[in-house]
Amino acid sequence: MRSFPSTISDPTYDPDKSFNSVDRFFLSFIRDERDLPFIYLTMKISFFMIPSGLLLYVPGINNYVWWILAGLYFIMNNFVFKGPFGLMLHCTSHRPWFKKEYEWMNKYLAWIVGPFFGQTPETYASHHLGMHHRENNLENDLSSTMHYQRDSFREWLRYFYNFFFFGVSSLAQYFHRKQLRKLKNKVIRGEVLFHIVWIGLFIFDPSATFMVFVLPFLISRIIMMLGNWAQHSFVDYDEPDNCYKNSITCINTPYNKKCWNDGYHISHHIVPSLHWTLHPQHLKDNLNEYAENKALVFEGIEFLGVWWNLMNKRYDKLANYVVNINGMFESKEEIVELMKSRTAKMEERGITIDSLKLKAA
Repeated sequence: MRSFPSTISDPTYDPDKSFNSVDRFFLSFIRDERDLPFIYLTMKISFFMIPSGLLLYVPGINNYVWWILAGLYFIMNNFVFKGPFGLMLHCTSHRPWFKKEYEWMNKYLAWIVGPFFGQTPETYASHHLGMHHRENNLENDLSSTMHYQRDSFREWLRYFYNFFFFGVSSLAQYFHRKQLRKLKNKVIRGEVLFHIVWIGLFIFDPSATFMVFVLPFLISRIIMMLGNWAQHSFVDYDEPDNCYKNSITCINTPYNKKCWNDGYHISHHIVPSLHWTLHPQHLKDNLNEYAENKALVFEGIEFLGVWWNLMNKRYDKLANYVVNINGMFESKEEIVELMKSRTAKMEERGITIDSLKLKAA
């Protein structure tokens, strides 16, 4: 259990930052100068990672050289760029990146870069904005965690299985029911085209296609489900729609520096359009609300660490990372009990969808 930190080291924006001539050139295209780092990240991916993947398709390349390139691509894709790209895609989905006159450039991440990371075009944004934020982890959220015991690896496997094999079809049906035809068409188009392309490339070169597109696709979907599970592992069934009580926040981590403050999931659900540089200040400005709701804020641990400790039922260890805002907890034991109550499967608590609806009413 930790007291509120005297400093938050997660990134914010310096309004007095100076720009060189190259910066100013790129700033003429984008809406918000705070998103300039996205330009340079995209250029690194486009000029280094993507070409190394495409080289794997070159006929007659030496086998030894091929494996070196494949290893380089794997490292860049999964350990250097995957996290920053995925959360850049997240930020630019919420806040369109380029100015209106260059709006077509907003498609570049989703349609050109995304597939190299296993992101099928436009399905992520459709799922995240069109469904997940709309439903807020409640009963109609297709990625809701409420029907699973969140400290069980077996339950997580069931969660992943349902998402991996039925997630896209369920999403298309959801948009059909909601009469959101445009979003439904985006999901179907992006998913189908991605699979048609990789299957065609697999026939041409199975080894290169597996490394460049198939393996990133598998890893990406695993990571997305790990992340969403951790972000919504703790739910208070007395107020399941309360973002302070159905989400968590992780502060002062290297992950936040690398992935655009993605650890601030509570404030992200409260204000989905909040710029990534403003989340630390939002936390500071709303400490009383966090304390009143006994919101779970962890310091020095990332979502993957939260997930790992839950899978091992190490509530005692997790409690050591919880920030005791305004003295809202009296003991470590109280934190452990609260966490256990919020990870329980709703059916195990004798809670039904009808009872949740009655509470909401």
